[in-house]
Amino acid sequence: MKRIAVLTLLVALSVAWSIPAKAQQMSVAESARQSRKANKKQQKMNRKVAKKQQKATKKYEKAQRKAAKKANHRAKRMS
Repeated sequence: MKRIAVLTLLVALSVAWSIPAKAQQMSVAESARQSRKANKKQQKMNRKVAKKQQKATKKYEKAQRKAAKKANHRAKRMS
C-alpha cells in the first residue's frame, strides 16, 4: 500500500516538475525573432488588403465611367 502511494506521489511530482520546464520565458533573441516574424506577416496582410481595396476602387470607377457614358449617350439621343 505504501509503495503504491509513494509511486503515485513520484509520478505526480515528476509531472509537476516537467510543466514549468516547458513554460520558461523565451530569450530576448527569440522574442525579437518572433516580433519580426509577426511584423512581416502583418505587413503582408496589409499589402493584400490594400491590393484588394485598390482593385475594388478601380472596378467602382470603371462602373461610374460606364454609367456616365451611358447617360451622355441617352442625353444625346433625346435632344
